Amino acid sequence: MKTTRQQQDATRRQIVASAVDLMTRQGFDGTTMKDIARAAGIGDATIYKYFPTKDRIVLGYLDEVVQSALADTLQTPGFADYGLQEKLQRLTDAVLERLLPDREFAAQVRGLAGRSPLSMLAEPLAARQALREAVAHFLEAAEAAGEIEPCDFKNLAGSLYTDYLVGVVGYWLADTSDEFADTTQLVDLSLGVLVQALRSGLVNRVLQLGGFVLRSQMARMAQHGSGLLGMLQMARSALGAVPPAGQHGAAPAAVRPDATAKPASARRKPRTSPAAAPNDASTTKAPARTTARASKATP
Repeated sequence: MKTTRQQQDATRRQIVASAVDLMTRQGFDGTTMKDIARAAGIGDATIYKYFPTKDRIVLGYLDEVVQSALADTLQTPGFADYGLQEKLQRLTDAVLERLLPDREFAAQVRGLAGRSPLSMLAEPLAARQALREAVAHFLEAAEAAGEIEPCDFKNLAGSLYTDYLVGVVGYWLADTSDEFADTTQLVDLSLGVLVQALRSGLVNRVLQLGGFVLRSQMARMAQHGSGLLGMLQMARSALGAVPPAGQHGAAPAAVRPDATAKPASARRKPRTSPAAAPNDASTTKAPARTTARASKATP
């Protein structure tokens, strides 16, 4: 009997969920395709019709996380009225919220990417294109609202955001601060710096250099420490004093990141460990952060 598209999608999700559970307990190398097929309730040969290798299942998991996070973000009540920083914060939060129940598995994925980066990163993921398009739309809306100066690199910005997101996840996995407060601060500061630079028109003037520096520094974001946060704080202070392009002696336009934040959607409960109360320690009134206390995985 021919299976429908809905049945195929359900089977794919079941395979991914079974793989995550098994790999969390047994490790990537200790889990076989046969183990996953049996846990998913399908034939040993059937699994290969959906995923040819375990690496592809991991990539399927990442695709699901990003696509679901993007859908959650766009369905946030009042999202269309958010400022650019709030939209990017909400999207970043949503990704971390989706990863939180599987934080231990996410740490394994990070290790796999380091062990075989070409096989893990070279695959075309639908989620990457979806992220690029979403960020480009966020920038278009900010331009139309006069929130930022005209941006000449919307498509590139989407690709840079995916690099940024990888860095944030790595930082979050290494974060041992109470309720992931350091990750909260990192996201608030880094996105605040970006949006202030866009308001001033500075990014367009240093596009080539800035793009190179941003890409080259993503790996450093995974190195947890106070130096990065201090650097971002200084950068935000400096950019706050730069008037928007075309204005002289005026403060940057705007919607301050600490003035108009909207609440994020409710967190999912962790599969392997319960989440605690949301973090209230953030210094900015940003959308609710994914800082629920969970079991710490060793990255």
